[in-house]
Amino acid sequence: MEASFETKKSTTRHWVSFVIWLGILITLMVVYREFFWLALPGAVTSFARGMDLL
Repeated sequence: MEASFETKKSTTRHWVSFVIWLGILITLMVVYREFFWLALPGAVTSFARGMDLL
């Protein structure tokens, strides 16, 4: 019988990063609407890493 162990990575750091980027994104949406898209790459990347897609 072959033993296969999957190591589960902790994604807490990525979720915290996502929440911070989401806060920045919402702030930019409210204050500087024309610049909100600058926070999209950070928010999407952090979300993907939090979901362990990257």
